Amino acid sequence: QVQLVESGGGLVQAGGSLTLSCAASGSISSINSMAWYRQAPGNKRELVAAITSGGSTRYADSVKGRFTISRDNAKNTVYLQMNSLKPEDTAVYYCKLEGVRRIGAQGWYVYWGQGTQVTVSS
Repeated sequence: QVQLVESGGGLVQAGGSLTLSCAASGSISSINSMAWYRQAPGNKRELVAAITSGGSTRYADSVKGRFTISRDNAKNTVYLQMNSLKPEDTAVYYCKLEGVRRIGAQGWYVYWGQGTQVTVSS
């Protein structure tokens, strides 16, 4: 079993900062990609940022220069540092783990976090 626990969401004024974290626990051997997605009401879920096990990153154009994704492989945790937040960043943020190898199991797995609300007031 693998569990994901997200934290760090909340209410912040425009221009403020928040840091999200997503910690995975359980029978994990390795994790290829860790990512953050978000979904605003009425919108499709979209990729915000992703990071590979080697540290390569990619970002949505809308967050480049404002958000930073990082990971701690020893803790199986991914972070999203969000600066200069805008009202349009308001959404539920989800972490996603791809290419998860589980101890004692075959194959690769994908896991989603439960989501954490980020609200940016103007």
